[in-house]
Amino acid sequence: MAKGKVSVFFCQECGYESSKWVGQCPACKAWNSFAEERIEKKSSKTIKEIKEVKTYKINEIADTEDTRLSTGISEFDRVLGGGIVKGSLVLVGGDPGIGKSTLLLQMSKELSVTDNNILYVSGEESLQQIKLRANRIGDFGEKLSLLTETNLMLIKGVIEKTKPDVVVIDSIQTMYNEDVNSAPGSVSQVRETTNVLMQIAKGLGITIFVVGHVTKEGTVAGPRVLEHMVDTVLYIEGDRYASYRVLRGVKNRFGSTNEIGVFKMNQDGLEEVLSPSEYMLSGKAKDSSGSVVTCVVEGTRPMLLEIQALVTKTNFGMPRRTAVGVDYNRVNLLMAVLEKRLHIPLGEYDAYVNITGGIKINEPSIDLGLVIALESSFRNVPVDDKLICFGEVGLSGEVRSVNMVDKRIFEAKKLGFNKCIIPQVQLKETEGFQGIDIIGVKNLSEVSKVLYK
Repeated sequence: MAKGKVSVFFCQECGYESSKWVGQCPACKAWNSFAEERIEKKSSKTIKEIKEVKTYKINEIADTEDTRLSTGISEFDRVLGGGIVKGSLVLVGGDPGIGKSTLLLQMSKELSVTDNNILYVSGEESLQQIKLRANRIGDFGEKLSLLTETNLMLIKGVIEKTKPDVVVIDSIQTMYNEDVNSAPGSVSQVRETTNVLMQIAKGLGITIFVVGHVTKEGTVAGPRVLEHMVDTVLYIEGDRYASYRVLRGVKNRFGSTNEIGVFKMNQDGLEEVLSPSEYMLSGKAKDSSGSVVTCVVEGTRPMLLEIQALVTKTNFGMPRRTAVGVDYNRVNLLMAVLEKRLHIPLGEYDAYVNITGGIKINEPSIDLGLVIALESSFRNVPVDDKLICFGEVGLSGEVRSVNMVDKRIFEAKKLGFNKCIIPQVQLKETEGFQGIDIIGVKNLSEVSKVLYK
């Protein structure tokens, strides 16, 4: 082994580091995921250099205005926290074919026509392939430059020479640093490459967008290595065969991590969906049992969704449970509450629950909608098409409060709903709303009385 280099084992799934090979990763529990890599030992700073390090009092640091550059895509700006922050490093992850490169190329198009210098670096596609995709998106400005290269040092030289405003690296797993003796995409290469890009972004004040591939579990390859180093982490979610895409921020040092952006994939690229509620409710069947509309809040945006449930008599000894778009264990818990508190014998029935549109929701405010949909399907009695509901359901069958009630009701009223079931404890917060009948309930028994008088 060369002098100054040590052999280290990294988990290729999560980036866990070990001094020896192990069969199962202690961090992510993946089997046979460790690979040997050699890293170079770096000399520590001398005593003289340490003495020259200066500290600063917080009051001595001058305030700077948080100026942001608009991407030209309002949904993208929303997730970023209002726009691009100068000198930031942004990671964009998602499944293959989900639209990562398309979204960043559209952003490059919008920025290039507003007199911003953009450098698009691709390690996966040729110039001709990028040009074909660009032709579908629209007309680009002259400020966009393309580069097909995987050698990080050459890319660094081009960036330092041209000094663009924004750089797109597609993708981080294809780049390699000659100083690291491991294959492109390995944990060592990804870590060192990201470190160099971070130094470029902070040193030159250039915003860099990095595309990251995901593993079979749906996380960015080497996630802890990448996510801890970058300023912002964005994920594009959705079925690649469906038309909608959700851009979600999971880390943002310059804004909220709860915001989402909704897009629709078409022939010309990703199109913004400015009213997600209308889009998610399009095609809803009328007078159908087991269907109810609820309202969730993603960041500051209320969004209406349809919950569907199908309860049928089981043909086997053990009933089947299936949940799509919602936590499977949460559905089982709510079904147990229905059995205990309303004496509905769901143990003899199969149950299938689906959040239409393919979106995944973890917010507890959908509990009441799930319960109503399950009971409606069991009774085979449709719920009023103009009714909306939201609230958390406890194990005692009580309906508990949720946040941003006024925004949820306003969104429902805007889309024509005239009846709303909410937790009883939050009725005072809804005073002043007109044109919509607001009903407060304390528990599931009161919900049944309201729906099935």
